[in-house]
Amino acid sequence: MTTLLLAAPGGGFLSGGLISLLPFVLIIGVFYLLLIRPNQKKQQQWQEMLGKLKTGDRITTSGGIRGTILVIKDDTIQLRVAPDNIKIEVVKSAIASVTSDEAAK
Repeated sequence: MTTLLLAAPGGGFLSGGLISLLPFVLIIGVFYLLLIRPNQKKQQQWQEMLGKLKTGDRITTSGGIRGTILVIKDDTIQLRVAPDNIKIEVVKSAIASVTSDEAAK
């Protein structure tokens, strides 16, 4: 007995199966390009900023506190905050930005 396999009209699996998956692949690609990749890039820049911190840098925390770095420890920093030169300790993850010396003057 001979079995005869016939292809479906229109190309069968290639035209129906792969094309039906194409929108999902495109959605994942767009999601990656618009949401995931920019967030990864921003996170990497923030990590580099934290790695380059040194004493004397002026920083702004995510809570809005501005101060000058006095001491850098493993996961914390000690800040001097104006106007009374109060010393506070802040975790490094709370640092939002480093203010350059030119902008401070």
